[in-house]
Amino acid sequence: MVPRHAGGAARTALTVLGALALTGLPAAAAAEPPAPAPSSAQTLGADRPSAVVLRAMQRDLRLTGAQAKARLVNEAEAGTRAGRLQNVLGKHFAGAWVHGTTSAGLTVATTDAAGVAAIKADGAQAKVVKNALKDLDTAKSKLDAAAVGKALDTPVRYVDVRTNLVTLQATSRAAADKLIAAAGIDRRLVDVKVSADRPRALYDVRGGDAYYIDDQARCSVGFSVTKGEQQGFASAGHCGKAGAKTTGFNKVAQGTFEASVFPGKDMSWVSVNSEWTATPAVKGEGDTNVQVAGSVQALVGAAICRSGSTTGWHCGTIEQHDTTVSYAEGDIDGVTRTTVCAEPGDSGGSYVSGTQAQGVTSGGTGDCKSGGITFHQPINPLLTMYGLTLKTATAQSGTPAPEDGRTVGWTTGRVYEVGTRVTYDGVSYQCLQTHQAQGAWQPRLTPALWQRL
Repeated sequence: MVPRHAGGAARTALTVLGALALTGLPAAAAAEPPAPAPSSAQTLGADRPSAVVLRAMQRDLRLTGAQAKARLVNEAEAGTRAGRLQNVLGKHFAGAWVHGTTSAGLTVATTDAAGVAAIKADGAQAKVVKNALKDLDTAKSKLDAAAVGKALDTPVRYVDVRTNLVTLQATSRAAADKLIAAAGIDRRLVDVKVSADRPRALYDVRGGDAYYIDDQARCSVGFSVTKGEQQGFASAGHCGKAGAKTTGFNKVAQGTFEASVFPGKDMSWVSVNSEWTATPAVKGEGDTNVQVAGSVQALVGAAICRSGSTTGWHCGTIEQHDTTVSYAEGDIDGVTRTTVCAEPGDSGGSYVSGTQAQGVTSGGTGDCKSGGITFHQPINPLLTMYGLTLKTATAQSGTPAPEDGRTVGWTTGRVYEVGTRVTYDGVSYQCLQTHQAQGAWQPRLTPALWQRL
């Protein structure tokens, strides 16, 4: 696949609490019960999705309005359950995914049959598998290492938790066999998928609004961010190099690329001048706004929607996390593979699951007429890399804290991964879902994200 050209030059990828009245007791003796903890859906805003998200899910996932609403709630609740089970199963945890029209099903895989009872006790389906995630991750890493500089015939590599194998997409079986041999891994760990598709970075590219780089190239805004008092936005790395100047969708001077990585990763951030204000909005269908409430990473199988300046608002599902894809410019590691379509010019644009930011558009294959596969750079690693705070519709304060081990204090602005332990007000908690901490998301108030130990 080749990038779109214009003017002879390639456009560079741019809750309800009721009082209890006890009859016959003095009013002072009547005690109210403690307020119930908010559900995962309430915490993440999945119980109150925007009409824009619902309409796109109905169109692209062929759902009714009721099904779309139910799916978002189920996926939010499943994320908390999966995180809780991951912490219980430890090294035997082998992945989790949602399934069914409304994501009513949650399957959790384990390499130890002794864990089945715990999985079923939490209402999930159990699947006992042979391969530990660490073994599959190691095999994928060896494939990635062997593919460096020569991977255009084996362009996509990822661990598929649903098959409990490493998937290798190659243009031919011979190319796949050659890479597997070079990597020195057990062939039984690999599922080869032969396809002529070669992903490419989506060149020519609010969240989703257009911006222009050095008056030549066009990309799409990912998410608004802040760094201390400086406002800006996250986007794709291939959109521009550090120091490049940007103008907004209206061609008004906007900002400067502060940092950019591509290939290896596909991430960047742009600081904006005083004429621009960072908002928690992503451009939805019909120029309406979708408000971002956080960055809780969604499970495999979850619905996801994308906004971009070329094709607008489209939805699909998450296929795999931690994918490696090879573009002509080099390998990109740690991206998420989705069934959302995109086209050149959508690069850098926003991926959202319900109200939660997921990532920025990197590349893919196909288009929005015939359908396609796309990859996004996850937002949480980007925030961590550059010390940024996602702009959200929830109250927030503070600045990112430095990494200082697995047992740490809770701090607004820091990205926490599943299994991380913190102390908050002298109480220990363990993280259930990967996310950046928001000011309203203290561990004692968010059992959707933190489990008290």
